[in-house]
Amino acid sequence: MGKIVIAIDGYSGCGKSSTAKAVAKELNYTYIDSGAMYRAATLYFLENYLNPSNPKDVERGLKNLDISFQPNPDTQKQETYLNGLNVENEIRSMRVSEKVSELAKVKEIRSELVAQQQRLGRKKGVVMDGRDIGSVVFPDAELKVFMTADLETRAYRRQQELLEKGDLVDLAQIQENLAERDRIDSSRTESPLIKMKDAVEVDTSHLSFSEQVGQIVHLAQQKIETEKDYAGNHR
Repeated sequence: MGKIVIAIDGYSGCGKSSTAKAVAKELNYTYIDSGAMYRAATLYFLENYLNPSNPKDVERGLKNLDISFQPNPDTQKQETYLNGLNVENEIRSMRVSEKVSELAKVKEIRSELVAQQQRLGRKKGVVMDGRDIGSVVFPDAELKVFMTADLETRAYRRQQELLEKGDLVDLAQIQENLAERDRIDSSRTESPLIKMKDAVEVDTSHLSFSEQVGQIVHLAQQKIETEKDYAGNHR
């Protein structure tokens, strides 16, 4: 079976990452967590007191930034490593959530992480989610999906995610954080969040998790068949 690149973009709290992971598992594809990469970079800048608005700090930070993914042998889930240390829990904290959009709009940081992401996707058979995957990272992706959901639904889902990690955060605070991230992500000069013309919109407001995964897997299977037919007719 021919393999394709699946680019999933959308707003914070739509379930992009969990959906992308499940789609990758269903198709036996590799999942690349671009959001985790930006979160890991944010954590590094915070812990080393580096200012993303200071070009010298950015240069110094990028020299020492090594982000990788490794499967957890106990859970079989992919986890994020920063300079050799597992930071999966730390990068999901509100402390990081409140700063990640600020760091992600810095051109030099985006350029470095985009280059890393593109290297990971060259062999195809990958699913990646983020804000600019279909527009910047993989503009030639065979399947582009744009996920959305209403703000209240997204805030509730994010609150449940944080609760599972033992972090109780007020719903209003989460809504405010998501709304601000939407504003920054959509209006930034460098790689803003946009829906590409060739992207399929999936509104998850009233979909169960299995329904949204099933919908994207179905779209992927259709694309894979189309690519197979095209290859067969052009031999």
